[in-house]
Amino acid sequence: MTVPDPAATPASVAEAVAVQEELRSWVDLVGPGPAEPATVAGLDVAYAESGDLLAAAVTVLDARTLAVLDQAVSVGRPAFGYVPGLFAFRELPALLAALDRLTSRPELLVCDGHGFAHPRRFGLACHLGVVTGLPAIGVGKTPLIGTWAAPAAERGAWSALRDGDEVVGRVLRTRSGVKPVFVSVGHRMSLDNAVARVLALTPRYRLPETTRTADRLCRDAVAAARTAPPPER
Repeated sequence: MTVPDPAATPASVAEAVAVQEELRSWVDLVGPGPAEPATVAGLDVAYAESGDLLAAAVTVLDARTLAVLDQAVSVGRPAFGYVPGLFAFRELPALLAALDRLTSRPELLVCDGHGFAHPRRFGLACHLGVVTGLPAIGVGKTPLIGTWAAPAAERGAWSALRDGDEVVGRVLRTRSGVKPVFVSVGHRMSLDNAVARVLALTPRYRLPETTRTADRLCRDAVAAARTAPPPER
C-alpha cells in the first residue's frame, strides 16, 4: 500500500476520506503532551463572503502572560470543496504556509475546530498534528458529532462527549454560566492535558486567547485582501 502524503490535497471526496481513514492510525492520543508549554499557537481561518478567498492565521502566545509573540498570515483560495468532515483539506495548505512564515516554532497548536471528535476520528487538529509533528488540540465552538450531558454551571466543569460508546472529547465550561466549548485531542496530547491547557488559555473569555487572537488576524487579512487593488497587468 502506498503511504499517503499527509500534506497533499486529494483529488476527490473518496480519496480524501481514504486519506483520513489511513492517517488516523498515525495519531498519538496518549501524549501526555507539554504540561507547561512556553509558547502556544492559535490557528484559525476566515473566508470572504464569496467563499472563494480565505485567510489562514497563526498567532503564537506566551503561555504564561498570553501576550502575542509572533504571528503570520497566508491568503489564498480554498484547496478543496465544501464538504462536511473534510474541512481540513480546504484549509490545510494555507495553515501550513502561515506556520512556515513564523519566526519561532510553538510548543502546542490550538485549532479552532476538532481533532478526535470527528466522524472518522481525524479532524483538523489531528491532521495538523500529524503533518507538523507538534502536539495539537481542537477547541470547537459547536459540536461536529456526539452526545453529552450539560456540564455543571461553574467554570472548569465538564462532561464526556460521546459518539456511541466511545468518548471522543469533553464538553468544557470555560466561564461560569456561559455555554461550553468542545475539546478533543489532536496529536501527542492526553485529553486531561488538553482540558487543562484550554482552561489556562481562557482566564477571561469563553474562547481561548489563542483562538481570539488568530480570529482577529485572519478576519483583518480577509478584509484587507478584498479591498486591495488588483495586480497590474
